Amino acid sequence: MAQKIVTLYIDDLTGEEAQEAATHTFSLDGVSYEIDLGPNSYEQMLQAFGPFIKASRKVGRVRKPRQLSASRRDDSAAIRAWAKGAGYEVSNRGRVPAEVREAYAKAH
Repeated sequence: MAQKIVTLYIDDLTGEEAQEAATHTFSLDGVSYEIDLGPNSYEQMLQAFGPFIKASRKVGRVRKPRQLSASRRDDSAAIRAWAKGAGYEVSNRGRVPAEVREAYAKAH
């Protein structure tokens, strides 16, 4: 049996097939978006964003959250245990506050 797999690239704006479609990302109010656009639709988006981009300030690239290394997680566990014994209120999960990390560093 022969099988033929065909991949179609579709412009998200027009819904039409676009061989040269590419994925573009942008962020607004802390929410990142991704859209697949052909060259004409991408040009439309740039023209629409143009005045806002010119009037805005660049703050850098949007970064994906990084995973904590195993040693960093272990450090957090040790800091939490110390902090609870030292009278600090710390949650069992999430980020350990900087002031708690600093106090731990001074104590050790």
